[in-house]
This record gives sequence, C-alpha cells and structure tokens, in this order.
Amino acid sequence: MGNLFAGPHLWILLIVILLLFGAAKLPALAKSMGQSARIFKGEMKAMKDDDGTATAAAADPTVVAPVTPAAPAPVQSTPADPAAPAVPDTKS
Repeated sequence: MGNLFAGPHLWILLIVILLLFGAAKLPALAKSMGQSARIFKGEMKAMKDDDGTATAAAADPTVVAPVTPAAPAPVQSTPADPAAPAVPDTKS
C-alpha cells in the first residue's frame, strides 16, 4: 500500500467528509475537535506534573508529604481531685 494521504486520495477523502457532514457543520466539527485536543493536552500535562511531584517527593528525602491530622482525642471531664468540688465557690 502506498501513501493513502497523497494526491487524489486526499481529495476523495475531503469530498466524502464534505458530503457526510455538510458544509454548515464542518466549522463546528473543527471547533469541537480543537477544544477536545486542547483539553486532552491540558490533562496530559497535569498528569505529567502530578507524576513529577510524586517522583520528586519519593526521590528527595527533604520533601515532606502532607500529613492529614488525626481526629482529636475526646475530652474527659473528670476532675483531677475527686474530693474537690466540680464548681468552685465564688461567694466568699
């Protein structure tokens, strides 16, 4: 098989696309394909950035990974001295 996208093959392919989609829909089709390609490129860049930071954090011991705080311990309301009153007397 030779080069399918050279000479008359390309013109035939363009004519078939024009007949299938119509001249009015081609600009909208090209715009949506461009937006899809832009989104795909952005997502691929974000994935590479995420992989780069994860790899750098694993390779560099000075990089500290964020730590999620644990749930706080429940507060106990027992007085330190069981003989002492729970509420101090302020009427003196």
